[in-house]
Amino acid sequence: MQLGMIGLGRMGANMARRLARAGVEVVAYDANAEARAGLADEARTTAATSLEDAIAKLTAPRIVWIMLPAGDITEQTVTAVAGLLAKGDVIVDGGNANYRDSKRRAQVLSERGIHFVDAGVSGGVWGLANGYALMFGGTPDAAHIVEPVIRALAPTPDTGWLHCGPAGSGHFVKMVHNGIEYGMMQALAEGLALMEAKREFDLDLGAIAEMWRHGSVVRSWLLDLTADFLRDETSVDAVKPFVADSGEGRWTALEAIELGVPTPVMSLALMARFASQGKDDFASKLLALMRAGFGGHAVKQ
Repeated sequence: MQLGMIGLGRMGANMARRLARAGVEVVAYDANAEARAGLADEARTTAATSLEDAIAKLTAPRIVWIMLPAGDITEQTVTAVAGLLAKGDVIVDGGNANYRDSKRRAQVLSERGIHFVDAGVSGGVWGLANGYALMFGGTPDAAHIVEPVIRALAPTPDTGWLHCGPAGSGHFVKMVHNGIEYGMMQALAEGLALMEAKREFDLDLGAIAEMWRHGSVVRSWLLDLTADFLRDETSVDAVKPFVADSGEGRWTALEAIELGVPTPVMSLALMARFASQGKDDFASKLLALMRAGFGGHAVKQ
């Protein structure tokens, strides 16, 4: 089996490696020459010098997996790749695209006879060794074509993947998945911060997190990672308290509003990320001034 992987960042490169090690012939392309060179020693992997070169190296029906950030770069790449493909070929968008964009792209490509699959991918930098959780959308025909690839990427051929439904459903499920992730991370972080503040007990947070990993209701992979971080407190102290958000949490909150479904935990976790980015600074300054105005309380300069 053969596949073209476009985008060789943290996720794309490791996905290409996992596929190649499972016996898939991978044609890999990235605009960055260093990223292409990073796969030079990987068996069953061929570096392409351009999108055109990548498509030319594939045999029909061609599967082209795009692993790029959501937004303009993905839009431009889907358009460019589609112009090089033919009826019966498949484009897979494995980035965290908005599911509405995926529905639109699927419709446009279907008019040309090109299949489109939207694949939500979870697993991060650990996916190479452990496999990726894959939630994907598309027609039954498209799902059938890409299923061998999905099985190779998943933790096992029969677990960790699901054809969720029509185009857009994969990225919708991944969007909600990431919203849940926000909430779980926030709850762990707040609980540990609360214990860290209770200085009279001199709590060993690393030991507590490690203990919770075994038999506790809150045991999880996120807790596993957190326990690792807490073993070395200096690594935590060195980190700036700034948490980025890459878009999925915002989309989840907006979708909840549109559907009228209450999602307070996920939405507040998103707000906490905004606060960490300094986006509550102006409001906090106003609050300090109000307090000074009505109560004469001192304002810190």
